[in-house]
Amino acid sequence: MSTAAIRPLAAERLADAAALHALCFDTPWDEPALARLLAMPGTFALAIADADEGAPLSGFVLVRIAGGEAEILTLAVVPPRRGQGLGRRLVEAAAATALAGGAATLFLEVAEDNEPALALYRRLGFREVGARPGYYARGQTRIAARVLKLDLGATSLS
Repeated sequence: MSTAAIRPLAAERLADAAALHALCFDTPWDEPALARLLAMPGTFALAIADADEGAPLSGFVLVRIAGGEAEILTLAVVPPRRGQGLGRRLVEAAAATALAGGAATLFLEVAEDNEPALALYRRLGFREVGARPGYYARGQTRIAARVLKLDLGATSLS
């Protein structure tokens, strides 16, 4: 069992979150972009790191709540820690926080070629509700995004 703890992402850890995002995505968000997103009403971020103070971030999730719906804007887990349940724990914590914040549904977009993420979301009860053709750039090619939805009131994430 991991000793990693989930906490709100502190402002002083935004540079760490941006560095982690750069490890995980072809088009990463920098520290100012993350700060702008977090400043938006209804937006929150949760980070996971080993329990000791100042430990490197192992992952984070950024979520926005509006109009009774929530959306995972990004989820990043450092590559060496993938497959250890950290992403699942972050999504579960984000869903619980969104539900407590008044959201009835949780949406996200994921690249259709990201099989590990798709498998995680399906195990958590997300279902596909749409697609965005050519949404992600992969060099010269474009990859569709799958739009997934989780009904928070009907789920028992744990």
